[in-house]
Formats: sequence, C-alpha cells, structure tokens
Amino acid sequence: MAIFRSLLFYPVFYLGSALFVLFTAAMIPFGARFIRAGVHGWTGWHRFCARYLLGIRVRVEGRASSDPALYVMKHESFFEAIDAPTLFDLPAPFAKAELFAIPGWGRAALAYGLVPVEREAGAKALRTMLREAQARIVDGRPLVLFPEGTRTPHGQRRPLQSGFAGLYKLLALPVIPVAVDSGPLYHRRWKRSGIITYRFGEAIPPGLPRAEVERQVQDAINALNPAP
Repeated sequence: MAIFRSLLFYPVFYLGSALFVLFTAAMIPFGARFIRAGVHGWTGWHRFCARYLLGIRVRVEGRASSDPALYVMKHESFFEAIDAPTLFDLPAPFAKAELFAIPGWGRAALAYGLVPVEREAGAKALRTMLREAQARIVDGRPLVLFPEGTRTPHGQRRPLQSGFAGLYKLLALPVIPVAVDSGPLYHRRWKRSGIITYRFGEAIPPGLPRAEVERQVQDAINALNPAP
C-alpha cells in the first residue's frame, strides 16, 4: 500500500507543483499578493496530497509566538521544508543558495522572501543575509532556520551549523525550537501513512553563551527523537 500511495503521490504532487511554480513566477510583476497566493497554494496542495494520497495527518503541539522570533526546526525530510508556509504565518525561511538556481522555483522563492544562505561565502555575503533577515523582521515575518543545515535521519543528532550561533548573536531575537518527526513517514522514496507531529518548545532568550543556546536547541528540536 505504501508503494502504491507513493506512486500516486509523485506524479500528482509534482505536476501540480509545476503549475503552481509557473503561476507564481508569472505573477512576480503583479506584486506580493499574487506571489504569496501562488506559494501558499503550492504548500497547501502539498498538505492536501500528503493527507489524501499518502494518508499523512499533521498534529501541532504548542503554537508560534505573535512576537518576532527566530524559529529553528529539526530537519528530517522535505516535508517540513515544503510545509513551512502552512505551519507559519507568512514565514521567511533561510534556504541554501544553490536552491535558488532551480528554474522558476528560485525566482518565485526570492520574490516570496526566502533568505539565501551562502555557507562558504565571506563577510559581505553574511552582511547581505543579515540585512535581508532584518528586513523580514521589520515586515513582521517569522524567520525559520534549519540549524543542522541538511536532513538528518530520525533518531540521530547532527551538530548545528556555525551560522546559527552568528544569527542568534546578531539578530538578538528569542529562539523558538520546533521538533518534528517526519523522517519515519516521509522517506525519500516510499512514503508511509501516519501522523507527523510538530512540537513548539519554550522560547530561548537572546544573549546566552553559544554552548548553552546550542545545547538547549539540540535538546528541544530532538524532543520527538528516541533518546541517543
């Protein structure tokens, strides 16, 4: 059944995705309202396909803050990356710079307000990223970061990327960790039905030493993982 569901999901979801990407890219000259409609339509389409084709339901424990914050999420699969505009209210996720080279999608992502991350770039690129992030804060948008930098198998911990500590210090925002357990269901190939849980942790105040904030973030984003 899992194989059948996945074989149905892939063509339906990706065909729909192509249409949403084309629509969003075409709407760029017409302003933010239409761009956001295209992106939110795409991420809503993903939730719909996950629910009714894969049999995946979503449970959310806790809630996002109404105040400016940097949300740091566990990253186990593409599910939470695609799902961010549904989980949050008009988020501004950080994303690897190479993703913006994807035809159509890259232009739409930039227009929506994703913040490119150039991992190996120098101080100039860091200042640009910080300026973009601060602009999103002024617009009242929550910042979303996957601090591990890449997908991590369920049950494993990965060291946080050094960029997280820099953003934490320079942005001086509370950090809200979000645990997720998508890995066992949303495999790269064959998906399984079940419940994916998001768990919002307690806010971590700005100004803590690097080792302490990283320890707290590690514990909180792995709250849905088996004990190491």
